[in-house]
Amino acid sequence: MHIDHNSYGSVALAYIIGAVAIILFRLLFRSPWLFWPLTVLVLMILVWQTMFFRVPQREKAGSGHIVTAVADGRIVINEKVFEPEFLQRDCIQVSIYMDFFDVHANFWPVDGVVTYYKYHPGEHLLAFKPKASEENEHACTAIRTDGGKDMMFKQLAGTFARRIVCYSEPGMRTTAGEQCGIIKFGSRIDMFFPTDAEIKVKIGDKVRACESVIALL
Repeated sequence: MHIDHNSYGSVALAYIIGAVAIILFRLLFRSPWLFWPLTVLVLMILVWQTMFFRVPQREKAGSGHIVTAVADGRIVINEKVFEPEFLQRDCIQVSIYMDFFDVHANFWPVDGVVTYYKYHPGEHLLAFKPKASEENEHACTAIRTDGGKDMMFKQLAGTFARRIVCYSEPGMRTTAGEQCGIIKFGSRIDMFFPTDAEIKVKIGDKVRACESVIALL
């Protein structure tokens, strides 16, 4: 496990603020019954922040036709939709919602080649709301798999997320299970599959990036 290299600044800032807070507690609260509980609370928050930005080591289950989860979280959408941006056809959408306690590093879901990437600025609605998919800040990546199928995933910022990091570039090679970016704080991943894909999850399932199989193409 290591810290995402795009998040060093965020982690450092959290520790600086935490150190300043503990110093202020020491100056303001002479009673140990106030100082120590507040200090422990700050330390717990700092540990949570560190774990939030971690990039875990995972067993890699994806391949050229086995699609794994882009992120940790819970399945909140599994339905047939029309994808208008790039695929421009009926697809099966599977969405993963990440809460504050999930790893927010994202990973390539399948072996293939990036065929499309675009970043969209936008709003910051609650990520589990349906309208968030179109109105929120998001980044779209399409991949032509080694099996010759096209799929797409969307990194979607939530209410508290203010930055999406994505490594996608058209023409680049993707390897399932390797990191492809990170979304900071509560957010969602939308994945779009051909209608003949065999979906292996249902609404409410908890999934783990790299390890949980979402679909067979």
